[in-house]
Amino acid sequence: MRPCDLEKNREIVFHPVPAGQVERALSLLEGLEGLQVMAGAGADRLLVSYHICEYTLEGLETALASQGFHLDNSLLSKLKRALAYFCEGVQRRNVAANEPDIKSQQAFMKVYERHLHGDRDETPEEWRGYK
Repeated sequence: MRPCDLEKNREIVFHPVPAGQVERALSLLEGLEGLQVMAGAGADRLLVSYHICEYTLEGLETALASQGFHLDNSLLSKLKRALAYFCEGVQRRNVAANEPDIKSQQAFMKVYERHLHGDRDETPEEWRGYK
């Protein structure tokens, strides 16, 4: 995974009613460390940039909804949101995956060393140096 894959640029789309949600959400989210927020192209959109280990789109939208903001619930927005939630969840689990256990690898290496592979030379030692 490239480091840039962990940096996300997402769009949060608000429902048009009530008015002024974007400005209130912008002022609320600007104070969070590690989160870059700016008004989007439309009057009902926010653009957010964050690192996947610090924030998720689901976490941000859930926090906004708990503060009384109304997100756009059109079918297209729901699909985009669900896809982003799933992908970010998988990436966060992959980043947090533990490194392989070295001790178990060493045990398998010792078993492999003791195993007869058929590539042993049956020639006696004294004949190997004969010229």
